[in-house]
Amino acid sequence: MDIATVDHLLTTTRSVRKRLDLTRPVEPTVIEHCLELAIQAPTGSNQQGWHFVVITEPDLRLGIAELYRKSYGRYRGSRPTDPADPNARVASSADYLAEHFHEVPVLVLFCYAGRVEQADPATQAGLYGSILPAAWSFMLALRARGLGAAWTTLHLRYEQEAAQLLGLPPTLTQAALLPVAYYTGDDFQPAKRTPVGELTSWNGWGRGRDA
Repeated sequence: MDIATVDHLLTTTRSVRKRLDLTRPVEPTVIEHCLELAIQAPTGSNQQGWHFVVITEPDLRLGIAELYRKSYGRYRGSRPTDPADPNARVASSADYLAEHFHEVPVLVLFCYAGRVEQADPATQAGLYGSILPAAWSFMLALRARGLGAAWTTLHLRYEQEAAQLLGLPPTLTQAALLPVAYYTGDDFQPAKRTPVGELTSWNGWGRGRDA
């Protein structure tokens, strides 16, 4: 195994927004193959409760995009708009994605069988822990093939409306919606992150490795 290639894939796979190619079609076989890789992700109790809804029909994409934009407008209105804000660049790319959401050639909705609104924390974690790894594996598989995706969840403010639009049964939980397209440009760079040492405790909260 080429560790350098694996490390590069892991450190340069992230949400792609402005660099999604909105004009290039995405072959269904590519989506299907990446989903075949995604279902190798771990699941709680090894249950096979995944459901993937691939949305390519223009009217459906527009309907989902309208729900996303409606939710994004509420979210964006609560965020700082100062251009000097360190997150201004991310905000700009998020604005772009919201504006062009319906133009992205493929939307993939990751769902899992079951509902956990009234469930205990372990059950909730088990459900989301059974679908989100598959979504991340899907993004890694896309990245390796020259495609990008953006991790979005804002449409879930209108989850029931989305379910009605797509004809989803009420027993499904929607977890993440990924707009997918080929990306423009050559490569991505690792993002700036808080040093891992500041985020890690050993053998108890706030304790260093050598404590």
